[in-house]
Amino acid sequence: MKQPLGVILAGGKATRMGGGDKGRLSLGGKTILQHVIGRLEPQVAGLAINANGDPARFEDIDMPVIPDSLTGFPGPLAGVLAGLDWAAEQGADAIVTAAADTPFFPCDLVPQLLLAAEGGPHPLALAASGEPGGKLWRQPTFGLWPVALRSDLRAALENGLRKVVIWTDKHDAGQASFVQSGIDPFFNVNTPEDLTEARRIAGEIE
Repeated sequence: MKQPLGVILAGGKATRMGGGDKGRLSLGGKTILQHVIGRLEPQVAGLAINANGDPARFEDIDMPVIPDSLTGFPGPLAGVLAGLDWAAEQGADAIVTAAADTPFFPCDLVPQLLLAAEGGPHPLALAASGEPGGKLWRQPTFGLWPVALRSDLRAALENGLRKVVIWTDKHDAGQASFVQSGIDPFFNVNTPEDLTEARRIAGEIE
């Protein structure tokens, strides 16, 4: 399989942060989005951002901005579908998604997802993380998604599906497990308190 394309999911409304683009918040001298780009870009063949509203606000990052094709903010699967449609136009086989508000995710995310999908019916896998020896929690915005299933995903969304793992379980998705050392690599910034914690983790504040 060809190296997947990357899609940064930024299509949510950020209600717990008071609205706006969480990825534009400052963290350690960069924006959160710049941290995400810096981690994902070296792992993929090309990169786009899934975001709704005026795409001009992302002109400075110099990458395609792809909105949801379904109305009503139906959740991260709508962003995955938008990414798959974009990838199909590029002739790609798959995409890997990452959330725009998660600045510390693993730098080996893509190779581990590819390994987890080996032997499956499709290049499909989700990341999961947890404490050593403890329960692993799936990370539904971090996954490897096959272009071949985009019509199936579109039909599921149009029929009201919103929960990621219901769809991925239906298609026997693999799981790439990341045991956390210290911090959860999938720690995401949802609230002002989370932003303070992220700045502490990044060493910006004590």
